[in-house]
Amino acid sequence: MIKIISFKICPFVQRVTAALAAKNIAYEIEYISLSDKPQWFLDISPNGQVPVMVTDNGTALFESDAIIEYIEDEYGPLEQNVTNEQRALDRAWSYLGSKHYLAQCGAMSSKDKATLETRFNKLYKAFQKAEEQLTGSTQFFKSDALSNVDLAWLPLLHRADIIKQKSGYDMLCGLPKMQAWQQAIMAIGLVEKTVSSDFVEKFSGFYLTNTYLAEGKNIVQTGCSGSASCCG
Repeated sequence: MIKIISFKICPFVQRVTAALAAKNIAYEIEYISLSDKPQWFLDISPNGQVPVMVTDNGTALFESDAIIEYIEDEYGPLEQNVTNEQRALDRAWSYLGSKHYLAQCGAMSSKDKATLETRFNKLYKAFQKAEEQLTGSTQFFKSDALSNVDLAWLPLLHRADIIKQKSGYDMLCGLPKMQAWQQAIMAIGLVEKTVSSDFVEKFSGFYLTNTYLAEGKNIVQTGCSGSASCCG
């Protein structure tokens, strides 16, 4: 059986588990501490990062983009009859999402409002680009069928949902099509299959403790005019 090596709140891992869950591919998962990485993990992960996927043949794959492509090649595409041109576009939009995982992590880790707004600005610009691309007439990014783009943005949308529920801070402030997309993703029951049962607890302990967002509902959202500075 496929094995995933993971850190519980890593968004890159969640993208991989989302790809597996969307295809109903069975896997087992082992969690490690990134502050105390075991030697066996370092031996199979050249970059010392999660995720690592150990295939049925015992091959250790690393880098989430490569793992996603392997899943697609080995188990078949999530969507059928996608042209090479569309596939390239899908990969580009997926990359736009995944390359902002760390930007979101940095923003959520902010200790004060000014730092949060500065860090969030880059992330919000990416959200605005997606808002412009979304038609607002389909359930998901491209259509009413789930695609790889949806899976790539799922960690961002999931974390934004938790932050909103716990703190009142809406990372999708002023972006109604993004908000609708987020709601659609959260409603299909896939997210729960991509994380551990104690994910929200672990996530909250990391990002909602000793951070600006830890102030919870005391954060006042002054309006949603479509600019990043309106949030918080």
